[in-house]
Amino acid sequence: MNRRIMDLALEEAIWAAERGEVPVGAVIVCNGEIIARAGNRTREHHDVTAHAEIVAIRSAAASLKNERLSHCDIYVTLEPCAMCAAAISFARIRRLYFGAEDVKGGAVVNGGRFFDSPACHHAPDIYSGIGEFEASKILTEFFQQKRM
Repeated sequence: MNRRIMDLALEEAIWAAERGEVPVGAVIVCNGEIIARAGNRTREHHDVTAHAEIVAIRSAAASLKNERLSHCDIYVTLEPCAMCAAAISFARIRRLYFGAEDVKGGAVVNGGRFFDSPACHHAPDIYSGIGEFEASKILTEFFQQKRM
């Protein structure tokens, strides 16, 4: 686990919030090198699949010219949803580090728990709570501002 990498994911989340996106950020590291980083871009791209994890996975796969990211780790500020958990599985990402749990939409330790499903072909090692306070704060402040 590398807190500095999670700090970069938190930075991506802040930038996503500044664009009016739900503030989630992701960073992918392969062999100690950052190969992709992204924030949510669903509104900007008019694409419901443009979650931070998906955007980062697409970028990492393009960078490596390989859809398999088996030597890579992903850092995400929020527990991935079912779609993103499936993408992490299909990409064969080695480790998942995430900050805040998502009791409504998460699918790793909450909800459908995708990696425990028989439909899951690969489950990464999972580490939660890294940067949880900061990630939760960014999300809470974003939604408080939206309600005003």
